[in-house]
Amino acid sequence: MAKNRVLYGLTNVHYSVITRNEDGTYTYAKPVRIEGAVSLEMSPTGDPMNFYADNGIFFSRNSNTGYEGTLTIAMVTDQFRTDVLGEKMVNGGFLEASDAKAKDIALLFEVDGDVQATRFVYYDVTVARPSQSAATVAESIEIEGQELTFTAKPRTSDKAIRWNTGEATDKAIYDAFYDAVVEPVDTTTPVTP
Repeated sequence: MAKNRVLYGLTNVHYSVITRNEDGTYTYAKPVRIEGAVSLEMSPTGDPMNFYADNGIFFSRNSNTGYEGTLTIAMVTDQFRTDVLGEKMVNGGFLEASDAKAKDIALLFEVDGDVQATRFVYYDVTVARPSQSAATVAESIEIEGQELTFTAKPRTSDKAIRWNTGEATDKAIYDAFYDAVVEPVDTTTPVTP
């Protein structure tokens, strides 16, 4: 792959439901596309730790506990409601119950670039129920989309949080990215400037 100079846009958002195995490993279902991606915002989480000595900061370290974010989509799909949020189809509609069992997911998406899109996977994501708002129609219709807030945390099995494609990504891995969740395999590829 050639090197991008800039990244822009958001497309091909997918989710993959996680099954946690008894041995602590993760199994991922086939990724499902969520149409209507509007925006994605992510902020790193983790606290800085400073140790003071000799009248100054002697040692400093930041913990990495993942990310918190918001995914805005045109509309939450029926399949997402049942697969992830734990809602049930009742009388042809969706029932949200207080004891619903939501499922964690892997979140996959791509950000376009001037040469090629960069594809991302976050391995262990907990999604909150979407907020809901509505407003009267005035002089024009304004569509705002629905927001899904989420937390992307390290996997308990290997501490992996995210992986994304790069210049050295094999074409076969890049092309099959949405067929299954890519597992990290450390081949220690040197990074060239």
